[in-house]
Amino acid sequence: MNKNLSRLRIIGIAEGISYLLLLGVCMPLKYIFYIPEPTFYIGMAHGILFIVYCLFVLLVAYQLKWSYITIFWALLASLLPFGPFVADRKIFSVQHTS
Repeated sequence: MNKNLSRLRIIGIAEGISYLLLLGVCMPLKYIFYIPEPTFYIGMAHGILFIVYCLFVLLVAYQLKWSYITIFWALLASLLPFGPFVADRKIFSVQHTS
């Protein structure tokens, strides 16, 4: 079992949750109710998690010798609201059991 893959899965879930919070809670607060403060903090957390997620995808891809298409799908998942959850189920959990 690869410890970095386990860390990637945790980071991916955290990144996905931060993205959903940013889109589903903070943006309505900012643009409908004119409360911009949560957007800054959740946005900052999401930005950091996004960068760490991408770096861990590259690290794990190197360690496990992933194909370029697998790397592409794992990185693309970080751009979609529910992408990290799908990647965890379709890519990372399969690699975790191998």
